[in-house]
Amino acid sequence: MLIENAEIFKLKQAMSIPRKGTRKIIVDGEPFIWLIRRQPTYTQECFHGGNLHVAVDSVAKPGSVLVIITDRPHPQGLVSKQEVKPVTPSDVAQWIRQAIQLGWQPMRSGICFNVQIAGQCMEKI
Repeated sequence: MLIENAEIFKLKQAMSIPRKGTRKIIVDGEPFIWLIRRQPTYTQECFHGGNLHVAVDSVAKPGSVLVIITDRPHPQGLVSKQEVKPVTPSDVAQWIRQAIQLGWQPMRSGICFNVQIAGQCMEKI
């Protein structure tokens, strides 16, 4: 039991968002921070088609991190040669609202809440 709790603790620690490079956004009166990596990771490049990933966390009480796999190619990606469409704060606000409707509880600690965007729809993965 002690080892299991230690593993859960490590998982929670590994999934926090670094504060450097984040942007702030207020959605329905709640403050959040969000981040897009400058370079896609190997996993993003190979297993998600080089699409942008957005990480979101609560400012008031950091808890479960929301990871949004978008349908937009990363501008630094090597896999896709599609036209790059930027992620705007209004996109992030809309995605946060949709994730909350899907069950994301931003102030409750736990593992990452992963979702995927396809057009205007969002699905939990």
